[in-house]
Amino acid sequence: MTIHSVVIQKLLSTNAHLGRRVTAHHFKIFSEGSRNGLSIIDSDKTLICLRNACNFIGHLARDNARFLFVNTNALFDEIVSQMTQTVGIKNDTTWRLGGFLTNSSSPKKFRGRNKKLNLGAIQAPDCIVIFDTERKSSVIQEADKLQIPIVGLVDSSMPSDTYEKITYPVPANDSVQFVYLFCNLITKTILYEQKRSQAALAGKEDKSRTRDDVQRIDKTATKDKISVLPYENLQPAPEDILETKQLLDKLVVLKFNGSLGTKMGFNGPKSVMEVCGGLTCLDLILNQIESLNSKYGCNVPLLLVNAPNTHDGVLKVLERHTNKNIHSLVQSQRHQRNVSDLPPVSDGIQDDHDGMDSLNLAEVFSSLMDDGKIDVLLSQGKEYILVLNSDNLAHIVDPKILNHLIQNNIEYCVEVMPKSFESEESNLLPNKEEFENLMPKKNLKFTHTMWMNMNFIESLVQRRAAKESLTISKLFDQSFAINVPKSRYLPVEATSDLLLLQSDLYTFTDGILTRNTARGNLADPSIELGPEFETINDFRTRFKSIPSVVGLVSLKVAGDVWFGTGITLKGKVDIHARPGMRIAIPDGTVLENKIITSQGDIGGGSL
Repeated sequence: MTIHSVVIQKLLSTNAHLGRRVTAHHFKIFSEGSRNGLSIIDSDKTLICLRNACNFIGHLARDNARFLFVNTNALFDEIVSQMTQTVGIKNDTTWRLGGFLTNSSSPKKFRGRNKKLNLGAIQAPDCIVIFDTERKSSVIQEADKLQIPIVGLVDSSMPSDTYEKITYPVPANDSVQFVYLFCNLITKTILYEQKRSQAALAGKEDKSRTRDDVQRIDKTATKDKISVLPYENLQPAPEDILETKQLLDKLVVLKFNGSLGTKMGFNGPKSVMEVCGGLTCLDLILNQIESLNSKYGCNVPLLLVNAPNTHDGVLKVLERHTNKNIHSLVQSQRHQRNVSDLPPVSDGIQDDHDGMDSLNLAEVFSSLMDDGKIDVLLSQGKEYILVLNSDNLAHIVDPKILNHLIQNNIEYCVEVMPKSFESEESNLLPNKEEFENLMPKKNLKFTHTMWMNMNFIESLVQRRAAKESLTISKLFDQSFAINVPKSRYLPVEATSDLLLLQSDLYTFTDGILTRNTARGNLADPSIELGPEFETINDFRTRFKSIPSVVGLVSLKVAGDVWFGTGITLKGKVDIHARPGMRIAIPDGTVLENKIITSQGDIGGGSL
């Protein structure tokens, strides 16, 4: 018997599958029909919702969030009380007072015959867990006004307006057995996250530190930060075409082609992998530079640095782009002039999939200086080099950034984005005026895009003479950064990225990635494809055509799933084929807010 079967049997033993006699229309997505006049709840979907709710609670517990547990059923009091005592959370009952959240800023005073009760303003919780949702609609309304996430048990007869306010609904019968199981899962989730946090804290405090140690750590904390300027704070680029031409004439683009596509089942360099419309990543950047040169009448050259195992594939793409200002540099393990009679560079990229991180920039520029290319570029009035990675399709030669660097005479800077999470220690950093533009490096994601002054190259070569290996990751530790929007970073790391790029969400015009204006949500859809879609061949086989995702919020696909043509995905779609089961989405299907665990669910209700 599989673990899945054991868990389902456990749910059935708690009568979680027994609903009410009335099934609301919005609840039919969780229903498997009726028996003896009772609605039958799908245990598979209950399990999925339970897992999502516990994952959310665990994520909050990791950050020491505040929880509020709401229950009015006397049968559950002992269960909830034991849970709060075990996890060390106060069982707050202020929710019994009307307006306990929305009026929390005003202290409340109550005077009785024998005692005086004074309630001060409470701090709003980060999450509210409700075990008898139908009885506490007032709590749900107040939490919804304050945008506090709610985890709650929902039943088949719950009104639609109440159901829509619950962030993480758990469809199940609110029996004592199921509430006990639910509380047990919450207890284990919170205790697990508390144990992890304590272990991490203990690792940092293994030894007591003296006052001198603390001062040294404070200095180190400053070194672990980087000066970050928001992209929105940059001055706009010149509107005059002639001024923009003069600006772009000072630029050189240097592109690395060292990453292989083996992780996605592609036998060759990732930069020559077809993205859409028969165009590769390299085609897109070449077309973009050609479009800039044609539009403004400028001359932006492109330097390509290839690994030995990617050079041949790059040359095949370059055959389609003749009579363009392109110079190719190949990296070799031996210090010989071989391909194109160019000197070798670092051997760090040979077996590394992330060549940008391992390549020694000092050796690259030393080779360019020895070959005379740097002197030629300087004589042409070039002042800055834009260094690009090979698998980022959102690269745009941005005159706005270039103008800021030239106006402020900045030697080099990197483009970064904030990570989706924030470190717990970030709140402990000094909050002083001089640190307002500093951010912890661990909270930033390096997009592998760098701008560098040509005059800075000489100092890099001097470091090489001193036998100092200078990778881009080391420069990131020392450089100034610009916090760029998501539109400048769209890497191809998995087939889920290809699904977005090949959908109707993006189009490529003159090598520039353009987003569909019909999508109102600024964020891209979250797409998770299972291992069955891991390689490009599997991806192309299972998708007859790419679905429309303009209205999609999130997509999760796992198991043996196949997509037809003309499919439209909207809202939140979760498709999970159980072992031994095959799910085929028919041609022209529209899926909106669906949880699909079998072929029969395709025509079911929505979330």
